[in-house]
Amino acid sequence: MRALVSIWLTALALVLATGPATAVPSLGPAGAQLPVPNNYFAGTFNQLADPDGDPPGTNDWSCKPSARHPNPVVLVHGGFANRQLDWGVYGPVLHNAGYCTFALNWGVQAGVPKPFSGIAGLSSIEAVGVPELSAFVRKVLATTHASKVDLVSHSLGSLVTGYFIRYGGGHTVVDKSVSIAGIYQGVAIPQEVIDASPLTRGGNCALCREPAAGSAFIKKLNAGVTPYVPGVEYTNIATRYDEMAVPYTSGLVPGKPGQQVTNIVVQDSCAQDYSEHQAIAGSHRTTVMVRNALDPEHPQRVSCELVLPSVGSTPGR
Repeated sequence: MRALVSIWLTALALVLATGPATAVPSLGPAGAQLPVPNNYFAGTFNQLADPDGDPPGTNDWSCKPSARHPNPVVLVHGGFANRQLDWGVYGPVLHNAGYCTFALNWGVQAGVPKPFSGIAGLSSIEAVGVPELSAFVRKVLATTHASKVDLVSHSLGSLVTGYFIRYGGGHTVVDKSVSIAGIYQGVAIPQEVIDASPLTRGGNCALCREPAAGSAFIKKLNAGVTPYVPGVEYTNIATRYDEMAVPYTSGLVPGKPGQQVTNIVVQDSCAQDYSEHQAIAGSHRTTVMVRNALDPEHPQRVSCELVLPSVGSTPGR
């Protein structure tokens, strides 16, 4: 708990140092445009104000997909995060673009006091995260009457979406999967570090072991060389400055013949993009890349602009 408090206080300090995020209502009336903060830590204020809330622009269960955007978008957060912390930017962006957008919390553990009770991504991906995502996706499909969804994930969320598509029946209901700072091939965590963690002593923390490169979970996800399934369009967006998804190429697995895969490194098109693991989920540049992946028939120009590390905001934007 002490570590979680430290993380939250650090996040709050960064937000205050860069200026408060624009206040955002939970959801405007149909067609109304919501302010877009372009600051990864925008969700921190929302989380502190309402630990059980939804990211702005998401989880409107009366939303009906349009002809241009027939697939609802489901946002899948990373580990030790939640829907508000990860998707304070993407809720408004996708809502403003006309998508029915939904976000779940997966892997929540009981007994954590507010405002930290919203911390999710704490449970086994295979045993908890994938079943929870599957149930959420099927609720979205039943409510919106859509036939398929598109998934957007951040960090550890890529393992949840990847495993769901490959082994949880997702290949029948997912059209496009977009990962931001994904880790399909796991992260380079020494086994002695895993074993020394208080969370893993006694073998009780599946989540601590599953993302490690070479784990049984990672080997199964990548069985046959890639984590992909034919028929699903994958777009993977990464940054060379990622300090948590190590190596940053973990989420950039090339596809095999018959698999539709596009890999993007944000610095390849702009040396001024200093995104790291958090900023890449808050920068304006990445939101355009994600929208282009979701709607390739109407691509937008991805401009080169300064992106600050940690925050993801662009001065003057």
